[in-house]
Amino acid sequence: MSDSPAPAAGWHVAQGDRFELHVGYRDEAAYTAAVQALVDDKVASRLAARDHTLWGAAAEAESAKRLGWVGLSEASRSMISDIAELEVELREQQVYRIVLCGMGGSSLAPEVICESDDVELVVLDSSDPDFVRTAIEHRLEETAVVVSSKSGGTVETDSQRRAFEKAFRDAGIDPTNRIIVVTDPGSPLEKSAREAGYRVFLADPEVGGRYSALTAFGLVPSGLAGANVADLLDEAEAIRPALEADSVDNPGLRLGALLGAANLAGADKLALTNVGAPYAGFGDWVEQLVAESTGKDGKGILPVVVESLDSPNFTPSTADEVLVAFGPGHADRADKIRPTSGWGATIDAPLGAQMLLWEYATAVAGRIIGINPFDQPDVESAKAAAREMLDGGGSTPEPVFTDGPVAVYASEGWLPEGTTTTAAAVEALLAQLDGDRGYVSVQAYLDRHRDARLADVRDKLAVRTSRPVTFGWGPRFLHSTGQYHKGGPATGVYLQVTGQPEADLAVPDRPFTFHEFLTAQAVGDGRVLADKGRPVLRLHVSSPAELGAVLGVLG
Repeated sequence: MSDSPAPAAGWHVAQGDRFELHVGYRDEAAYTAAVQALVDDKVASRLAARDHTLWGAAAEAESAKRLGWVGLSEASRSMISDIAELEVELREQQVYRIVLCGMGGSSLAPEVICESDDVELVVLDSSDPDFVRTAIEHRLEETAVVVSSKSGGTVETDSQRRAFEKAFRDAGIDPTNRIIVVTDPGSPLEKSAREAGYRVFLADPEVGGRYSALTAFGLVPSGLAGANVADLLDEAEAIRPALEADSVDNPGLRLGALLGAANLAGADKLALTNVGAPYAGFGDWVEQLVAESTGKDGKGILPVVVESLDSPNFTPSTADEVLVAFGPGHADRADKIRPTSGWGATIDAPLGAQMLLWEYATAVAGRIIGINPFDQPDVESAKAAAREMLDGGGSTPEPVFTDGPVAVYASEGWLPEGTTTTAAAVEALLAQLDGDRGYVSVQAYLDRHRDARLADVRDKLAVRTSRPVTFGWGPRFLHSTGQYHKGGPATGVYLQVTGQPEADLAVPDRPFTFHEFLTAQAVGDGRVLADKGRPVLRLHVSSPAELGAVLGVLG
């Protein structure tokens, strides 16, 4: 490990209508210069005007069609009354439970919006057959389903829709009264949904999935679940003038300069923690926004969601980790929020303002780092590998060995010959970790409600390795942080956990089951990571009851 740097050189405070941002920097000259350059180049006003040249010539084709999000706090108001009317219609039909079928940006924003307003939304963002079955069988008679897919061709979402259609028909319920579709204009899903007679909401096609929180993708399921989405837009609108100003006190420029300048100085990990905000899941939303936007061309910012300022997963002596705390509870924790790396921030703002602030800051950080924050070139590779597996084009892997209820699979080139125990395989994977720059990525292709205890290994592995540890539920992370794993710096080691379900579930009118699809996604993504030279270990448990065998070796 390298010697720990000195504490932060100073702090800057930016305040405005219902927001407060404190930024700490190690190198005051570099940080101040980064902010001033952004002001001199009129980045804020140009971004507000949708200037697609801000990220260089190579990014112009993509950025030209991905800047609609800057005006959503006003543009999205037109759909509020339609959402409210449909919510009333559903309640009149005794429909009180909203299930959202969506992946990545289509699900993470509604999940945190509903959490903030303390209303129930069932997010079905998995191909795990046990998870899908539970979502379908619980309170079906009072359930409506929002099917969200920007492209209209997301296989997970299509499979979930098919399963719900069958369940509704089997129960004697007309699916046209219970299925609502959110998609982009002209997508295959729009065409098939209208033909089927479903209610359709169209999103702004000039907004990418991870920037779509304030489009129909974020607002429709949240509003139908009972969240006050009009207030969410008001919160975003309140901070918008500050974000559009070419000023050194612009919070979007300040936060973006922090992320960008720290990254250039070698602090490329972003620890995110909640300090009293009513939306604890906000870190997961920021994670997918930042990781998918910046992780490419061998560069990027790796978000690491930590449970609290006292979490072992935030290692304040680590020189490559920036800390950002969101919420009002930071005044008495200044010692924790001032990390040894010297780079950190606290943000106190309502959710709508936070969302628009982070979108601006991420776009600004992309300009400083030198990447296109609107494409995701490596996300498709995992999808293609999964399709190849389902089509029979990829060979079924054989375990290196079996240790009781755990079958162990490993990519080539790093596992020592003669390894025969799960514990030894895990130890060998962690031995590949760079002690100064590396991170551990744990990826669980399981039922994230039933198997939630697996997430506890995040802190345990952080203690064990003294390095940041990320945790993602598959396949949802493939649509977000999966971009960083393959396109960002080659500093990670990857631990997949898969397992046999309690029972498989057929995908209606498709030649594969949910478990076959989930397995293909795990194997396909592992194969792409291995092809890029990343060490991958997969632990496959023989049944949900045997998960303890994995927990025991990771603790």
